[in-house]
Amino acid sequence: MVSLSTWCRYLVHKIEYSFTLGWKSYKRGQISDRELQDAVWKNVFQGKLTYLHWSKGEAMAPTIGEQGGTLLVRKIPSADPGRVFVGDVIVMKDPDDSDNYLVRRLAATEGYEMVSKDEKDEPFVLEKDQCWVLADNEKLKPKVLNEAKDSRLFGPVPMTGIVGRVIYCLRTAVDHGPVQNSHYSMRKDSPVLEVELDVDGMVKNHKS
Repeated sequence: MVSLSTWCRYLVHKIEYSFTLGWKSYKRGQISDRELQDAVWKNVFQGKLTYLHWSKGEAMAPTIGEQGGTLLVRKIPSADPGRVFVGDVIVMKDPDDSDNYLVRRLAATEGYEMVSKDEKDEPFVLEKDQCWVLADNEKLKPKVLNEAKDSRLFGPVPMTGIVGRVIYCLRTAVDHGPVQNSHYSMRKDSPVLEVELDVDGMVKNHKS
């Protein structure tokens, strides 16, 4: 049973998410002043902070099994260094295909100096709103047949391409659990996970 304090924390996250999403639409001219208020309250009372995403492949093993996993993803309406953090497993738009999404771990954000193990590569600093993402599977070679499709292959990516943070992974009906993210994110996501996690629903939607 979810405690009152958890519900309160969850509600604060919901209001913040709803306002951020509504303000984003307002700034783009997609909704009017009056519609902004309606959109915020509609999301607070009817919307969810998570969605299910199917991911497969070797890139994120062992976090996500090679056979695939059903992921519970917390929505990120506006990604910036104050909402996603180094160490988080994120869902992002594929830089090479905007209709596709990749699951990778956030390794660095704006201001970080990137130094390659290859002495031929010059060090550089990530610019504002840029980030660096990596696959978890250390066995894969990023520049050999594109095995690990991450920033070692396509370079820095814009933070705006991040759409969510993976907070739970179901590999099989008996192998599932929270995803290891940054300490700060896991603390922030705990009330969302407690309220919106539905393992039975994830099992029903599992593809393997």
